[in-house]
Amino acid sequence: MQRLGRLWLLWRRPPAAGVAARNLGLREVASGVSPPGSTSPRALNIFDRDLKRKQKNWAARQPEPMKFDYLKEAVGSQIADRVYDITRNFSLALDVGCGRGYIAQHLNKETVGKFFQVDIAENALKNTLEMEIPTVSVLADEEFLPFKENTFDLVVSSLSLHWVNDLPRALEQDTDEIQVNYPGMFELMEDLQGMGESNCAWNRKALLHRDTMLAAAAVYREMYRNEDGSVPATYQIYYMIGWKYHDSQARPAERGSATVSFGELGKINNLMSQGKTSQ
Repeated sequence: MQRLGRLWLLWRRPPAAGVAARNLGLREVASGVSPPGSTSPRALNIFDRDLKRKQKNWAARQPEPMKFDYLKEAVGSQIADRVYDITRNFSLALDVGCGRGYIAQHLNKETVGKFFQVDIAENALKNTLEMEIPTVSVLADEEFLPFKENTFDLVVSSLSLHWVNDLPRALEQDTDEIQVNYPGMFELMEDLQGMGESNCAWNRKALLHRDTMLAAAAVYREMYRNEDGSVPATYQIYYMIGWKYHDSQARPAERGSATVSFGELGKINNLMSQGKTSQ
């Protein structure tokens, strides 16, 4: 996998639970925090990348691809907010697995000078959303990026790395959960297909019989049904933003330069009171 040079990584805690739901017709979105300690096994060559390309291309060719964009729009907006939290400008940025440009559409020229958007699906790149900043579309597999090391000032990714083989364990913690309520299991499956998010694992079953799917839908509804009759689906979101250090940003203090030890933190109130008294 292409290395992205020496990057300073920002890991942000997800938004607090209890965010108001967004009304998206029959699909309602709410955000919350996932429980700590969730892990996933690390494995090689789990996913059929060629099949994933076909799935995403099919989704991008549909007459109304924006019908299924609600989740990617929400996550793209949240990642853009995290970029704005970084107090500096980026001359050259990269979006790995950009889709139709769900992050770039929320950024401006004052924050990013030029944006490279990489995706495995050519139809997604041909159908990108309107955006303010200059962009360059690159057709490439996220596992084999065609860039030299240390090229970009900022690297972002949204809802793409979960289909990458051999994803580092570093992405296993501090995740966000977005819950979407669907009329039923079949509407959930329709939307996943419309997003280009159908299963592409090598060990997937080629066909599910109608009776099996009906039985699964009935069990799903019986076990997880909401009071209004809808059924919830929870998407676990991994956020990562990487950027290079810049002279305009504050450097961490040198080791050993502290004037107060951690052991004295419990006495901070007394120390502050003494300081006021001496004044």
